[in-house]
Amino acid sequence: MSEKIEKSAAASSAQTKPPAAQVPATQATSASVSCPSCTAEISPAALDANLKVCPSCGYHFRMEPGERIAYLADPGTFVEFCRSMTSLNPISMEGYEEKLSEAGRKSNLSEAVVTGTCEIEQIPVVLALMSFSFMGGSMGSVVGEKITRAMLKGLKTRRPVIIYTTSGGARMQEGIFSLMQMAKTASAAAELDRAGIPLFMVLCDPTTGGVTASFAMLGDIAIAEPGALIGFAGPRVIEGTIKQTLPDGFQRAEFQQDKGFVDLVCPRRDQRSLLVKLLKAHSGGNA
Repeated sequence: MSEKIEKSAAASSAQTKPPAAQVPATQATSASVSCPSCTAEISPAALDANLKVCPSCGYHFRMEPGERIAYLADPGTFVEFCRSMTSLNPISMEGYEEKLSEAGRKSNLSEAVVTGTCEIEQIPVVLALMSFSFMGGSMGSVVGEKITRAMLKGLKTRRPVIIYTTSGGARMQEGIFSLMQMAKTASAAAELDRAGIPLFMVLCDPTTGGVTASFAMLGDIAIAEPGALIGFAGPRVIEGTIKQTLPDGFQRAEFQQDKGFVDLVCPRRDQRSLLVKLLKAHSGGNA
């Protein structure tokens, strides 16, 4: 891949907006966080101790890659790669560089995905974790390249690959370059499949648009966090198109599990132990 594409662009404005129940927490007071689902007030310390899950109703707040690494990876084993890759402006979209700079300041990330290697219960894996706080987790050239390289590293080292997705879709500020990432990431997933290397997806709120339409649906096992919005177009777009009222819970993780779109819905506190079981099962070990 050319240097221009490798360092290229960054992600399209989210194609879908999650409903009110799935927006980030708001500060109720300087010492508490208000749950957007049940309105309970939670201290930040209690929320962090409970892996950003409301202790009253089980609502799953969004998490950043560093927070997920902290509860997934064995201490001191995570080694990031491709950290220096940053987006350019391949179609000279006005204002795009400013949006990238602002997203970097707000999220403290260089792009909408963090990739690295680590161990989970001493099992070596490749880990990729998307962040919705960086331009809605949108997939541009760099996001697509980093996810592709993560899968190819798994192929080269024969390590299972685990990807946590959260995205509004393709990054429109990069035009056709963002859409090209769909084919590229899907091709890398196919290489893992041909080599018999496990690819596990954990679909977080929201996983939509071009990410859903490409690599996010190509894992051997599709796990979803409770309440996550998972689909291509959003519910409001679909309702406006078909002129019908959608059923309650449409496109939520539990709805998608009932329809066979995901394999299982797993609360955050159980994800590490579930992944260990899957890793051992796919390596021939005992869970």
